[in-house]
Amino acid sequence: MRFSTFLLAAILAATTAMPAFAQDTAPPEPITISGSATVASDYRFRGVSQTDKNVAVQGGITVAHESGVYIGTWGSNLAGWGTFGGANLELDLIAGYKHSFGDATVDAGVTWYTYPGGFDETDVVEFYGKVSGTAGPATLTAGVFYAPKQTSLSYVTASATPLIPGDGRKEDNIYLSGDAAAGVPNTPVTLKAHIGYSDGNPGLGPNGTSMAPTGKYWDWLLGADFAYKNLTLGVAYVDTDLSNSEVAYLQPNFSKTTNGSPIGASTVVVSLTAAF
Repeated sequence: MRFSTFLLAAILAATTAMPAFAQDTAPPEPITISGSATVASDYRFRGVSQTDKNVAVQGGITVAHESGVYIGTWGSNLAGWGTFGGANLELDLIAGYKHSFGDATVDAGVTWYTYPGGFDETDVVEFYGKVSGTAGPATLTAGVFYAPKQTSLSYVTASATPLIPGDGRKEDNIYLSGDAAAGVPNTPVTLKAHIGYSDGNPGLGPNGTSMAPTGKYWDWLLGADFAYKNLTLGVAYVDTDLSNSEVAYLQPNFSKTTNGSPIGASTVVVSLTAAF
Protein backbone atom coordinates (compact mmCIF):
# COMPACT_ATOMS: atom_id res chain seq x y z
CA MET A 1 0.00 0.00 0.00
CA ARG A 2 1.16 3.48 -0.76
CA PHE A 3 -0.27 6.66 0.64
CA SER A 4 0.61 10.35 0.35
CA THR A 5 -0.35 13.67 1.96
CA PHE A 6 -1.29 16.63 -0.17
CA LEU A 7 -0.63 20.11 1.21
CA LEU A 8 -1.99 23.29 -0.37
CA ALA A 9 -0.28 26.59 0.51
CA ALA A 10 0.20 30.01 -1.08
CA ILE A 11 3.01 32.39 -0.06
CA LEU A 12 2.96 35.95 -1.36
CA ALA A 13 5.77 38.50 -0.77
CA ALA A 14 5.29 42.26 -0.82
CA THR A 15 7.83 44.48 -2.60
CA THR A 16 9.78 47.17 -0.71
CA ALA A 17 8.20 49.88 -2.87
CA MET A 18 4.70 49.11 -1.65
CA PRO A 19 3.13 48.71 1.79
CA ALA A 20 3.03 45.17 3.07
CA PHE A 21 -0.36 43.52 3.25
CA ALA A 22 -1.16 40.46 5.35
CA GLN A 23 -1.95 37.48 3.17
CA ASP A 24 -3.79 34.38 4.25
CA THR A 25 -2.43 30.99 3.37
CA ALA A 26 -4.52 27.90 2.93
CA PRO A 27 -3.97 25.73 6.03
CA PRO A 28 -3.00 22.10 5.56
CA GLU A 29 -5.92 19.73 5.35
CA PRO A 30 -6.15 17.78 8.64
CA ILE A 31 -7.37 14.66 6.84
CA THR A 32 -6.29 13.45 3.41
CA ILE A 33 -7.63 10.60 1.32
CA SER A 34 -5.59 8.82 -1.34
CA GLY A 35 -5.84 5.58 -3.23
CA SER A 36 -4.87 3.56 -6.26
CA ALA A 37 -6.18 0.98 -8.72
CA THR A 38 -3.89 -1.57 -10.41
CA VAL A 39 -4.04 -4.19 -13.11
CA ALA A 40 -1.06 -6.58 -12.98
CA SER A 41 -0.01 -9.64 -14.95
CA ASP A 42 0.41 -11.55 -11.65
CA TYR A 43 -0.01 -10.95 -7.92
CA ARG A 44 3.27 -11.92 -6.29
CA PHE A 45 3.29 -11.84 -2.50
CA ARG A 46 6.84 -12.24 -1.22
CA GLY A 47 7.80 -13.83 -4.49
CA VAL A 48 4.96 -16.35 -4.68
CA SER A 49 1.96 -16.05 -7.02
CA GLN A 50 -1.39 -15.60 -5.30
CA THR A 51 -3.39 -15.60 -8.56
CA ASP A 52 -2.23 -18.87 -10.15
CA LYS A 53 0.16 -16.83 -12.34
CA ASN A 54 -2.82 -15.01 -13.85
CA VAL A 55 -3.93 -11.37 -14.02
CA ALA A 56 -4.69 -9.51 -10.78
CA VAL A 57 -7.03 -6.57 -10.31
CA GLN A 58 -6.21 -4.62 -7.16
CA GLY A 59 -7.15 -1.43 -5.40
CA GLY A 60 -6.75 0.40 -2.14
CA ILE A 61 -7.61 3.55 -0.25
CA THR A 62 -5.97 5.29 2.72
CA VAL A 63 -7.28 7.95 5.08
CA ALA A 64 -4.48 9.83 6.84
CA HIS A 65 -4.62 12.39 9.66
CA GLU A 66 -2.10 15.22 9.99
CA SER A 67 -0.92 13.65 13.25
CA GLY A 68 0.52 10.73 11.27
CA VAL A 69 -2.21 8.22 12.11
CA TYR A 70 -3.76 6.45 9.14
CA ILE A 71 -6.17 3.67 8.28
CA GLY A 72 -6.64 1.93 4.96
CA THR A 73 -7.79 -1.08 3.03
CA TRP A 74 -6.41 -2.95 0.03
CA GLY A 75 -7.82 -5.83 -2.00
CA SER A 76 -6.98 -8.26 -4.78
CA ASN A 77 -8.52 -11.25 -6.52
CA LEU A 78 -6.98 -14.68 -5.74
CA ALA A 79 -6.62 -18.04 -7.48
CA GLY A 80 -4.73 -21.29 -7.06
CA TRP A 81 -2.33 -21.20 -4.09
CA GLY A 82 -3.99 -18.03 -2.81
CA THR A 83 -7.52 -19.47 -2.85
CA PHE A 84 -9.32 -19.72 0.49
CA GLY A 85 -12.86 -20.34 -0.74
CA GLY A 86 -15.67 -17.82 -0.67
CA ALA A 87 -15.14 -14.88 -3.00
CA ASN A 88 -11.47 -15.83 -3.66
CA LEU A 89 -10.63 -12.31 -2.57
CA GLU A 90 -7.98 -10.89 -0.26
CA LEU A 91 -9.06 -7.82 1.69
CA ASP A 92 -6.44 -6.22 3.94
CA LEU A 93 -7.38 -3.85 6.75
CA ILE A 94 -4.52 -1.57 7.82
CA ALA A 95 -3.90 0.88 10.66
CA GLY A 96 -0.65 2.64 11.46
CA TYR A 97 1.35 5.72 12.33
CA LYS A 98 3.90 7.49 10.12
CA HIS A 99 6.21 10.31 11.18
CA SER A 100 9.41 11.94 9.98
CA PHE A 101 12.35 12.58 12.26
CA GLY A 102 14.82 14.73 10.37
CA ASP A 103 15.84 12.80 7.26
CA ALA A 104 14.32 9.52 8.46
CA THR A 105 10.70 8.43 8.30
CA VAL A 106 9.25 5.80 10.62
CA ASP A 107 6.11 3.85 9.72
CA ALA A 108 4.58 1.30 12.12
CA GLY A 109 1.24 -0.47 12.19
CA VAL A 110 -0.74 -3.66 11.80
CA THR A 111 -2.32 -5.46 8.84
CA TRP A 112 -5.24 -7.87 9.11
CA TYR A 113 -5.32 -10.14 6.04
CA THR A 114 -8.90 -11.33 5.55
CA TYR A 115 -10.61 -13.51 2.93
CA PRO A 116 -14.32 -12.60 2.68
CA GLY A 117 -16.56 -15.64 2.56
CA GLY A 118 -13.56 -17.95 2.99
CA PHE A 119 -12.26 -20.04 5.84
CA ASP A 120 -11.92 -18.12 9.12
CA GLU A 121 -8.74 -19.92 10.18
CA THR A 122 -6.83 -18.42 7.24
CA ASP A 123 -7.03 -14.81 8.46
CA VAL A 124 -3.62 -13.45 9.49
CA VAL A 125 -2.73 -10.53 11.76
CA GLU A 126 0.74 -9.08 11.14
CA PHE A 127 2.56 -6.14 12.74
CA TYR A 128 5.08 -4.10 10.79
CA GLY A 129 7.71 -1.42 11.23
CA LYS A 130 9.59 0.42 8.49
CA VAL A 131 12.33 3.04 8.44
CA SER A 132 13.14 4.98 5.29
CA GLY A 133 15.65 7.65 4.33
CA THR A 134 17.75 8.90 1.45
CA ALA A 135 21.28 8.15 0.31
CA GLY A 136 22.23 10.44 -2.55
CA PRO A 137 19.56 10.04 -5.26
CA ALA A 138 18.17 6.83 -3.73
CA THR A 139 15.41 6.26 -1.22
CA LEU A 140 16.12 3.30 1.04
CA THR A 141 13.61 1.43 3.21
CA ALA A 142 14.15 -1.35 5.75
CA GLY A 143 11.16 -3.28 7.09
CA VAL A 144 10.29 -5.89 9.71
CA PHE A 145 6.96 -7.74 9.53
CA TYR A 146 5.94 -10.06 12.36
CA ALA A 147 2.89 -12.31 12.61
CA PRO A 148 2.58 -13.80 16.12
CA LYS A 149 1.50 -17.40 16.69
CA GLN A 150 -2.07 -17.95 15.47
CA THR A 151 -4.29 -20.66 14.03
CA SER A 152 -3.71 -19.56 10.43
CA LEU A 153 0.01 -20.23 10.88
CA SER A 154 -0.49 -23.77 12.16
CA TYR A 155 0.97 -26.42 9.91
CA VAL A 156 0.84 -30.03 8.78
CA THR A 157 3.58 -32.15 7.24
CA ALA A 158 3.52 -35.36 5.26
CA SER A 159 3.90 -37.40 8.48
CA ALA A 160 1.51 -35.37 10.60
CA THR A 161 -2.04 -36.23 11.46
CA PRO A 162 -4.73 -33.90 10.04
CA LEU A 163 -4.52 -30.48 11.60
CA ILE A 164 -6.74 -29.82 14.57
CA PRO A 165 -6.92 -26.06 15.27
CA GLY A 166 -5.28 -25.28 18.59
CA ASP A 167 -3.37 -28.57 18.75
CA GLY A 168 -0.07 -26.85 19.60
CA ARG A 169 1.48 -26.65 16.13
CA LYS A 170 0.90 -22.93 15.76
CA GLU A 171 3.86 -20.96 14.46
CA ASP A 172 4.80 -17.31 14.09
CA ASN A 173 6.20 -15.70 10.95
CA ILE A 174 8.83 -13.02 10.43
CA TYR A 175 9.65 -11.24 7.20
CA LEU A 176 12.61 -8.88 6.74
CA SER A 177 12.78 -6.59 3.73
CA GLY A 178 15.00 -4.03 2.08
CA ASP A 179 13.92 -1.72 -0.74
CA ALA A 180 15.68 0.90 -2.86
CA ALA A 181 14.34 3.33 -5.45
CA ALA A 182 16.15 5.98 -7.47
CA GLY A 183 14.86 8.30 -10.16
CA VAL A 184 16.76 8.61 -13.43
CA PRO A 185 17.54 12.34 -13.90
CA ASN A 186 15.46 14.19 -16.48
CA THR A 187 13.25 11.14 -17.14
CA PRO A 188 9.97 9.77 -15.74
CA VAL A 189 11.78 6.54 -14.86
CA THR A 190 12.41 5.23 -11.35
CA LEU A 191 14.61 2.18 -10.86
CA LYS A 192 13.68 -0.11 -7.99
CA ALA A 193 15.01 -3.15 -6.15
CA HIS A 194 13.74 -5.34 -3.33
CA ILE A 195 15.03 -8.24 -1.25
CA GLY A 196 13.13 -10.15 1.42
CA TYR A 197 13.67 -13.04 3.81
CA SER A 198 10.83 -15.18 5.18
CA ASP A 199 10.99 -17.43 8.24
CA GLY A 200 7.78 -19.20 9.19
CA ASN A 201 6.10 -22.56 9.64
CA PRO A 202 7.85 -25.47 7.91
CA GLY A 203 4.74 -27.10 6.47
CA LEU A 204 1.33 -26.39 4.99
CA GLY A 205 -1.21 -24.24 6.77
CA PRO A 206 -4.80 -25.22 7.63
CA ASN A 207 -5.95 -24.86 4.01
CA GLY A 208 -2.79 -25.90 2.22
CA THR A 209 -1.06 -22.53 2.14
CA SER A 210 1.47 -20.62 4.22
CA MET A 211 2.95 -17.12 4.47
CA ALA A 212 6.41 -18.76 4.26
CA PRO A 213 5.81 -21.86 2.11
CA THR A 214 9.05 -23.67 2.96
CA GLY A 215 9.78 -22.17 6.35
CA LYS A 216 12.78 -20.14 5.20
CA TYR A 217 13.49 -18.59 1.80
CA TRP A 218 14.59 -15.41 0.00
CA ASP A 219 12.74 -13.37 -2.61
CA TRP A 220 13.94 -10.43 -4.67
CA LEU A 221 12.85 -7.99 -7.35
CA LEU A 222 14.52 -5.74 -9.90
CA GLY A 223 12.50 -3.35 -12.03
CA ALA A 224 11.53 0.11 -13.16
CA ASP A 225 8.50 2.39 -12.98
CA PHE A 226 7.50 4.79 -15.75
CA ALA A 227 5.30 7.65 -14.52
CA TYR A 228 2.95 9.80 -16.59
CA LYS A 229 0.67 12.16 -14.67
CA ASN A 230 -1.23 9.90 -12.23
CA LEU A 231 -0.39 6.69 -14.12
CA THR A 232 2.56 4.39 -13.42
CA LEU A 233 3.64 1.55 -15.66
CA GLY A 234 5.74 -0.95 -13.73
CA VAL A 235 7.97 -3.74 -15.03
CA ALA A 236 9.73 -6.04 -12.58
CA TYR A 237 11.67 -9.28 -12.60
CA VAL A 238 10.63 -11.33 -9.54
CA ASP A 239 12.32 -14.47 -8.24
CA THR A 240 12.92 -16.63 -5.14
CA ASP A 241 15.55 -19.15 -4.10
CA LEU A 242 12.93 -21.91 -3.72
CA SER A 243 14.23 -25.12 -5.31
CA ASN A 244 12.17 -27.95 -6.74
CA SER A 245 13.22 -30.24 -3.89
CA GLU A 246 12.25 -27.67 -1.24
CA VAL A 247 8.69 -27.33 -2.52
CA ALA A 248 8.17 -30.97 -3.52
CA TYR A 249 6.25 -31.75 -0.35
CA LEU A 250 3.90 -28.81 -1.06
CA GLN A 251 2.67 -30.26 -4.34
CA PRO A 252 0.20 -30.01 -5.95
CA ASN A 253 -0.60 -26.87 -3.94
CA PHE A 254 2.50 -25.01 -5.08
CA SER A 255 1.93 -25.33 -8.83
CA LYS A 256 -0.20 -23.60 -11.42
CA THR A 257 -3.47 -25.50 -11.60
CA THR A 258 -3.56 -25.78 -15.40
CA ASN A 259 -0.04 -26.95 -16.25
CA GLY A 260 1.78 -27.72 -12.99
CA SER A 261 4.46 -25.04 -13.41
CA PRO A 262 5.95 -23.70 -10.14
CA ILE A 263 4.35 -20.53 -8.77
CA GLY A 264 7.50 -19.40 -6.96
CA ALA A 265 9.73 -19.48 -10.03
CA SER A 266 11.10 -16.36 -11.73
CA THR A 267 8.78 -14.21 -13.79
CA VAL A 268 8.32 -10.70 -15.17
CA VAL A 269 5.38 -8.82 -13.71
CA VAL A 270 3.91 -5.91 -15.66
CA SER A 271 1.48 -3.56 -13.94
CA LEU A 272 -0.44 -0.35 -14.60
CA THR A 273 -1.45 1.76 -11.61
CA ALA A 274 -3.68 4.83 -11.44
CA ALA A 275 -3.27 6.95 -8.31
CA PHE A 276 -5.89 9.35 -7.00
